[in-house]
Amino acid sequence: MSVLVITGTSTGVGKTVVTAGLAVLAKSRGLSVAVCKPAQTGVDDGAPGDLTEVIRLAGDIPVSELARYPEPLAPFTAARRSGRPMLTLSAIVTEIARLEAAHDLVLVEGAGGVLVELGQGGFTLRDVASAASAEVVLVAAAGLGTLNHTALTVEALERSDVRCTGIVVGALPAEPDLAMRCNLDDLPRISGIPIVGVLPDGCGEWTSAEFARGVAGWFTSEFAQAIAARADVSASGGVSDSL
Repeated sequence: MSVLVITGTSTGVGKTVVTAGLAVLAKSRGLSVAVCKPAQTGVDDGAPGDLTEVIRLAGDIPVSELARYPEPLAPFTAARRSGRPMLTLSAIVTEIARLEAAHDLVLVEGAGGVLVELGQGGFTLRDVASAASAEVVLVAAAGLGTLNHTALTVEALERSDVRCTGIVVGALPAEPDLAMRCNLDDLPRISGIPIVGVLPDGCGEWTSAEFARGVAGWFTSEFAQAIAARADVSASGGVSDSL
């Protein structure tokens, strides 16, 4: 049983598509997977949100959304303005534990970056990862500015002893510019964290069949093997090593 928290260097870097990709990768390796989105913002009640997109791309997997706020703001601010109940850290950790008890892998998709306030008391996704004893997958933009954003995010995680297990570039164009090409080399050097996946720009618009066929080539073999090891350990009843 294990938990991976998916965060990003900012909003709009591809967290939802990467979450779907990780779900497909895990399913292909024999794991049962659930996805939790603690807070969905900027989406009206009843409208399709990020978890709808995860299901469309990854198939019919269990998903859980704990709070929804219509305005496209940080969850803490959106909750305050809407008058709706704020999330609590304990409620999120309890839900993650519930899902973890029934699945080999739980993927927790954050909102914005790792220090965005999620709810009561101003707790963040970093606090969620720490409380849930989870590792973090960091989704980074490909272009100019990503080195600084990535290094700052990794530094913030390390200050709370939260392990970042890998960087995934959320969307790489078919013809990347000079900065993007250089960043593929520089991101691991600057952050100290390996790139474990690179997703092609626009893959979130693919059909589920196309998406599933592509996933195997987007993540490193080492990362895929670590995912598979979790399935093997779960089947044997042992305790998995960290990714």
